[in-house]
Amino acid sequence: MNKNLVAIGDVHGCAKSLQKLLHTLEPYSGSTFVFIGDYIDRGPDSKSVFDIVIEFGKKEECVFLRGNHEAMMLDALENGDDFMWKLNGGRQTLESLKMSWPDDFIDSPYYDFLRDTKYYYETEDFFFTHGGLHPLKSIEESLSEDSPENLLWERSHIDMPRPVWNKPVVFGHTPMSKPMDEPLKIGIDTGCVFAKRPGLGMLTAVILPERKFIQQPYID
Repeated sequence: MNKNLVAIGDVHGCAKSLQKLLHTLEPYSGSTFVFIGDYIDRGPDSKSVFDIVIEFGKKEECVFLRGNHEAMMLDALENGDDFMWKLNGGRQTLESLKMSWPDDFIDSPYYDFLRDTKYYYETEDFFFTHGGLHPLKSIEESLSEDSPENLLWERSHIDMPRPVWNKPVVFGHTPMSKPMDEPLKIGIDTGCVFAKRPGLGMLTAVILPERKFIQQPYID
């Protein structure tokens, strides 16, 4: 019997919401948990999100994907230019870390976690990535022809009714008022951190292959 896959959408520093969602998902212990990226920035407690996912990964089989916000943070660390990252929520992350930047951070387990995040995860039946894939390229073409960074930022598939992919793609990155559940597109960023915006403010998980969506309202 194949075990479940559980994909979890963009957290963005909403530690309490994540903790409550993981509690709700306890009946699915033993599944493979795929975190779709954007653990940090904008929300109030990115440090606790780091702590939660690192500890959770010690108990469950997890795949931690990289989001564009992790990419911006790594770029700030490695290239020294943190303007764009801070402009897009990095300031809130630094405030929650309460450590010397960048020296203490580089010596912390959080840096190791960031570096180990993956651009995508693929199974026989599903493809997972943070942003998405070009809708007019096969999955194989996108992986061979495009920079992996494209996977973190892609949005051109959102309004394309029939991508040419050979399996469903599970993605976050683009906040939606409800999860996208189409034959080849499963979108699970429901804008938890944007709770003040109409229609947003939910942290979403999807249980696969049955496509059961479980949501946690923002409580941070």
